[in-house]
Amino acid sequence: MGRIYPPNAIYFNKIFKLYLELWELISHISSMFIKRNIEQKLWELSGQFPVIGILGPRQVGKTTLVKHFIGKINKKSIYLDLEKPSDIEKLSEPELYFSEQKNFCVVLDEVQKKQNIFPVIRSLVDEHRVPLRFIILGSAGPDLLRQSSETLAGRIAYLELSSFCYTEISEKFSMRKHHFYGGFPESILAKSNAASKRWLDNFIKTYIERDLPLLGLPASPDTARKLWEMLAWQNGSIINYSRIAKSIGLTNKTISYYIQFLQQAFLIHHLPPYYLNIKKRLVKSPKILLRDTGILHRLLRIEDFDQLSGTPMIGHSWEAYVIEQIKCLANSSFDFYFYRSHAGAEVDLVLTKGIIPQMAIEIKYSAAPKLSKGLLSCIDDLNTTQNYIITPTSDDHPIHSKVRVCGLQLFLEKHLKILIENTAI
Repeated sequence: MGRIYPPNAIYFNKIFKLYLELWELISHISSMFIKRNIEQKLWELSGQFPVIGILGPRQVGKTTLVKHFIGKINKKSIYLDLEKPSDIEKLSEPELYFSEQKNFCVVLDEVQKKQNIFPVIRSLVDEHRVPLRFIILGSAGPDLLRQSSETLAGRIAYLELSSFCYTEISEKFSMRKHHFYGGFPESILAKSNAASKRWLDNFIKTYIERDLPLLGLPASPDTARKLWEMLAWQNGSIINYSRIAKSIGLTNKTISYYIQFLQQAFLIHHLPPYYLNIKKRLVKSPKILLRDTGILHRLLRIEDFDQLSGTPMIGHSWEAYVIEQIKCLANSSFDFYFYRSHAGAEVDLVLTKGIIPQMAIEIKYSAAPKLSKGLLSCIDDLNTTQNYIITPTSDDHPIHSKVRVCGLQLFLEKHLKILIENTAI
């Protein structure tokens, strides 16, 4: 016969078990939050500006970041999701509602749903100008950026939140996984590779059929998908508007507008050529790069990293990935260009401060990259003293008196960090 516990002991054991389960749950939830690089900048701006705008594509983690932030600030806050009818109803009389909350930090999520709110925010901020009155979150779009910039000029500071940068998750995931599945939280944190691909496919479908039209893109879903896929196939190449327009059956002007829209929706990079103060004849057309390589690989229908490694797309995929990681850390510090002459001299990325080149970067998916005469020719044109060939895993070493070879992670954590600190105003 088993041992019989007194009632109070059984009760205690149950309570203790529930306590352990609750503690495990709290620990799990806490571990799910990954510190974002822009959080420090958010704290700095929160002490100065009455309105802070955090922009980026949907599902990138803007809401998670802000809820984490307002949980730590020394100010009461209110969160409104403008996709919820009940929260929109609260703003039927926005001036009255906000006036009653003037001592709160009011967070407006998906603010592009109610753009006519900006003039009200401006007038209330001017009446009671204190730091951190509003935080607005948006999935961008041309109308949102233009109207908010004009209405809230001098009152708002913008931050861009990209998908996870590798430096934010390097302790949890390999660079190979991050490169292939991209940095969107629901993709990189998925329980399996199959789940990650399903999420990416659904994200692309939803963005095409719902989000881009809601942001104001006038293209049909079929046209938007064709354009996005064509840009994926041209990823890393100088864009040919005429070829795309002819393939889709639209004018060059329309295609140019659609591509500009996708850029302002944070889905692609528009990388211009550097030609200021360079007297040689240069290519003037921009390069197009998809920002998230997980989306890139799904649009290209590449199923795994081994398949990617066996295609000619690996070089352009790696280039897009590296440039996104550099932008993630240095976007507000430098302007980004590429440099290519008609004679064939080329460098993949030029970082400038104003019009002065600071660094030239060649991006190679290779364990043993070769130094080309073309790269040295570009360096002579640009007159840069800091020049790198970035690979996935190379040791940090000089390959020439003017050029170093370096793996991406070390470049981000060491050389780029030093450049940002040395050029900070």
